[in-house]
Amino acid sequence: MTMLRRWFAIPLWRRVLVALALGVAIGVLLPGAAPWIAIVGDLFIRLIKMLVVPIVLVTIAAGITALGDPRRLGSIGGRTIALFATTTLLAVAIGMTVGLVLRPGEGAGLAGATARPLGPAVSGYDQILSIVPANIVEALAHGDMLAIIVVAVLLGIGTILSGEAGRPVAALLQSLSAVLFRIVGLVMEATPFGVLALIANAVAANGVAVFVHIGWLALAVLIGSIAQMAIVHATLIGVVARLPVGRFFRGIVDALAIAFSTASSSATLPVAMQVAQDNLGVARPVAGTVLPLGASIGKDGTAMYVGLLGQFALQALGIAPTPVMLALMLVTGALAAFGTAPVPSASLFMLAAMLSGVGVGPEQTALVVGLVLPFDRLLDMTRTVPSASANLAVATVVARAEGALDEARYRGGTLV
Repeated sequence: MTMLRRWFAIPLWRRVLVALALGVAIGVLLPGAAPWIAIVGDLFIRLIKMLVVPIVLVTIAAGITALGDPRRLGSIGGRTIALFATTTLLAVAIGMTVGLVLRPGEGAGLAGATARPLGPAVSGYDQILSIVPANIVEALAHGDMLAIIVVAVLLGIGTILSGEAGRPVAALLQSLSAVLFRIVGLVMEATPFGVLALIANAVAANGVAVFVHIGWLALAVLIGSIAQMAIVHATLIGVVARLPVGRFFRGIVDALAIAFSTASSSATLPVAMQVAQDNLGVARPVAGTVLPLGASIGKDGTAMYVGLLGQFALQALGIAPTPVMLALMLVTGALAAFGTAPVPSASLFMLAAMLSGVGVGPEQTALVVGLVLPFDRLLDMTRTVPSASANLAVATVVARAEGALDEARYRGGTLV
């Protein structure tokens, strides 16, 4: 029991980083042992995926019912979507700029890459149409995030507008939300073991090249992620919300560590909810509405990466982009990022949507994916960090605008 107490007394992000180092060591020194623990990583990913749909559905609906006033919902929802649309577009632009300056795709050989089949690119019309599900049960079963968000918003609005008759539903949603986050807390305690198994298998299968083979692209991802946080998110906090920037980043370090170690916006959501309320002073109704929505559409890291990887692909294929191509890539990259599932490596498969708009065929796109996919885990971990930062920055700005921010807690509260 003493050892267990000591284990749980260590902050989760530290346990995860130690597990990451051990996973690398096992993959390098004992690669034959990695397949024996692969099931631990697979179970961990399945646990996370299992919880994504109910968390998004219940938490957004519960957050809306907690607001009570439909007019306030419109204000919060409008600000949230506008802010995420802005940060996503800027993220694509930053990724493209970093790619054009560093040119990480020049000299990247595609001859030895194995083509990975991609699904057909989805048209803009179909993307917009799919936001409204034809069948709610089917949307839930397939994990169609944007459709689930629409259902959750309608459920929350319907509950509020029902008045007294809707109170039992509102209470049920609040109870379900509390229960789900308790379950998520239990699952998150397994994060170190899942990360250890996943990293050990990645290194055992690909060697240390999983970290260094495309180091120039990794450097570009790191620079793009830092630029997005230092320029866009710091501006939101310091200029728009008029709050100390350093305090914001110190307050969200736990969420950023979980984002890096799990490479999943969904897995980061419980910790983000905690730090938003405890460290940043964001009121629970705002946190419960903005953060789950941001976990689905607040993909700054994905947007930056799609913009960067688009340039990487063109350079690797020897294609010189025209201004019109760059403009198309900017718009399609932002739209693709909005539709990306909040799970590891999903952004790689949105590359087809961007490249198809500038005339790159699916076979060529598949070659690029085949080159990058074996080394994508660390890149995915890195780019998930600015997505988590964007989510919390937008929540803070919205709370400030709505008068739902405890500024005393933000400025002087004890970090947890």
